[in-house]
Amino acid sequence: MFADLGEKPFRARQMMQWIYGRSVLDLDAMTDLSLVLRRQLADRVAMDVPGVLARQESVDGVVKWRLDAGGGQAIETVYIPEEGRSTLCVSSQVGCAIDCPFCATGRQGFNRNLTTAEIIGQVQLARSEGIDLSNVVFMGMGEPLANLNAVARAADILLDDLGFGLSRRRVTVSTSGLVPQIRRLAELSTVALAVSLHSPDDELRNKLVPINRRHPIAELLEACWEYARVARLRDVTFEYVMLAGVNDSQAYAKQLARLLVNRPAKVNLIPFNDFPGSGFERSAPEIVDRFREVLLDAGVFAMTRKTRGDDINAACGQLVGSVNNRVRSPLGAKMIQRALQ
Repeated sequence: MFADLGEKPFRARQMMQWIYGRSVLDLDAMTDLSLVLRRQLADRVAMDVPGVLARQESVDGVVKWRLDAGGGQAIETVYIPEEGRSTLCVSSQVGCAIDCPFCATGRQGFNRNLTTAEIIGQVQLARSEGIDLSNVVFMGMGEPLANLNAVARAADILLDDLGFGLSRRRVTVSTSGLVPQIRRLAELSTVALAVSLHSPDDELRNKLVPINRRHPIAELLEACWEYARVARLRDVTFEYVMLAGVNDSQAYAKQLARLLVNRPAKVNLIPFNDFPGSGFERSAPEIVDRFREVLLDAGVFAMTRKTRGDDINAACGQLVGSVNNRVRSPLGAKMIQRALQ
């Protein structure tokens, strides 16, 4: 854009420093840009944070914003403060087409991908409230790798020294298992990778994560190990929602351990967070503990995620937003088919 205006490349660096380094979105405040250039930019760019439809704060300090996505639709973004860590969970789509039955977002269906600007706008919103972020995770609404180009560009801005300057280990992209996109991501970025596994068995995972019917576990894990090698990751995080009587048996724990032992892997056990009509129940704490012990005894690092923000429906799997003109199918219909091409 600056080249088209006859400007030198350093003008782009100046503008990035204003936007990301100083969180300034007012062109008139960018005083080291000429008045003429500022007027030209005003006709070409918009630098607004997303409109906030609602803001809720949990008793444990978690904040959830409901953000305007246009057309009567909304997405949700969550800030999770912890000691020594400050994490923002961003959305990448309006809804989600993957249709995992234990996830409230999947029940909403899918409308569209978010743009890079809409993704980064969520980060800017948190910054505008004085929040100093240490981590950003693409674990909000949507399947990030089904919106790979916009997500990869957003990740670049998060990592860039002239952007938010985050370490690549502090930016995590999550996926339900879009194998071609995992391989493509390795060509575009070296961010941390999290995989929503939820079962070590293909028959059960076909039901819990329907994309598994297209890319079964063996194929998915092969792509994960290759990504870890190319991106020089210490490990890939495998998310595992603990569903009572469904995937929480000792037999499944042993099977999971066999899949991951001696691999660059760690397991994040997630207590199920209920939502209306889910049909699932949370595994008892002692069941989760025993599952974790099986993994640890086998040499697979595992931890249990502490539930945060569930009193405002901001916990894992509870984000719903507002989705119109929905697409719902076990494999996400045309949107997923396009993403897999």
